[in-house]
Amino acid sequence: MILDLLFPNRCLHCNRIIEADLLVCDVCFNQIHFTHYDYFESNPVKEKCKTLFPVENTYALIQFEKESLSRKIIHELKYKNREITGKILANWTTERLDFKDQRPDLLVSVPLHPKKLRARGYNQLHLFTETLSKHYEIPFDHHLIKRNHYSKAQALKDKQHRLKTIHTFSVTQPITGKHILLIDDVFTTGTTVSSIAWEILNIGNNKVSILVMAMDV
Repeated sequence: MILDLLFPNRCLHCNRIIEADLLVCDVCFNQIHFTHYDYFESNPVKEKCKTLFPVENTYALIQFEKESLSRKIIHELKYKNREITGKILANWTTERLDFKDQRPDLLVSVPLHPKKLRARGYNQLHLFTETLSKHYEIPFDHHLIKRNHYSKAQALKDKQHRLKTIHTFSVTQPITGKHILLIDDVFTTGTTVSSIAWEILNIGNNKVSILVMAMDV
């Protein structure tokens, strides 16, 4: 109570005091650019993925424009130690994404290297994934995919280095005949999800769909 009085939660955009479990005020919420993509139809994420690997369905929650509120939200999650942001983004997702009668079999998030996980203290995708899992009643597995090499953040790499993701990931256990929903924070070149998708596709009769918090335009 005392901390709330001394350091009240403020809107990321206008700095207005808001409730503790919110990111932005009602007015600024309208400035978030949601994609309104259809999970089952063609969209920019799907078209890009199709050039990289066989993909079933794709969805991105928000646009990741430069100097936008959406970018502030993702950075709050990844770099400002506000893990709860993942739960809020997941709640926004469940309000907009309907799997209908084609729910995936398993939710899998892109892993961090143990060194980066220790430094950050949490994987920014875990609470997001777990919240989706509870809502949709789809199991998740945080350990199916292993990151084999430590590397700096995608945002800090030039394009040439972002493309070098071969053998970056591996599958830790046999899995076959499953429809995997692979979850990442920001979709840029698609090389990270492509690298993981091929590992999943190559070990059994599996299918892969993609869900990302944000689409980098």
